[in-house]
Amino acid sequence: MAGHFEATPGGGAAVALDEVEISILRSLAVQLLELIGPGDQPAEGEDPLAALFAEGPSKPPTDPALARLFPDAYGGPGGPERSTGAVKPGEEQELRERSAEFRRFTEMDLRSGKRDDALAVVRTLDALSPAEGGGAVLTLTGDECLSWLRSLNDLRLTIGTRLEVSDEDQGEEGSLYRLPDTDPRKPMVMAYLWLGALQESLVETLMP
Repeated sequence: MAGHFEATPGGGAAVALDEVEISILRSLAVQLLELIGPGDQPAEGEDPLAALFAEGPSKPPTDPALARLFPDAYGGPGGPERSTGAVKPGEEQELRERSAEFRRFTEMDLRSGKRDDALAVVRTLDALSPAEGGGAVLTLTGDECLSWLRSLNDLRLTIGTRLEVSDEDQGEEGSLYRLPDTDPRKPMVMAYLWLGALQESLVETLMP
């Protein structure tokens, strides 16, 4: 089971992790939480319902990693119309306005969901009981598996953006697999590839 998820009764999954892997996963999840931010909490004396329905930002984040985690819904970079080439001349302004409106009412909820998923990763790791040698078996419920899948995906998107990874880089013949050990990106590339293997293993485990 080391390094690969296996199904558990009730729709969950389990994987054996060593002490270093646990430390890396927790550190990356905490960094993801810091990147996403703490969210807007109601100020003292503020109506919680008013805070619940507060509007979010209308412009994309300036940080490239955050922009990848929270892409424009329509005509901006990464938006579906843009990626499929469906944007016609003269439509870009309209699509930007639609994206801004969509973002204003959805980004806060999206951030909250990503925060909850990353917190689930941290909490399940913190709940582990290390065995001799510092390793442990991580056992997840079905709901925790979904949080882990989403958070692993967010981590890979974030790291991939920082590394400026392209589709051509990721195949077995891609440049990510040929980096020399002296390359300063090598540790982060190894983490990126490992997270991808974990994510793929968890997906395969949960498939019917």
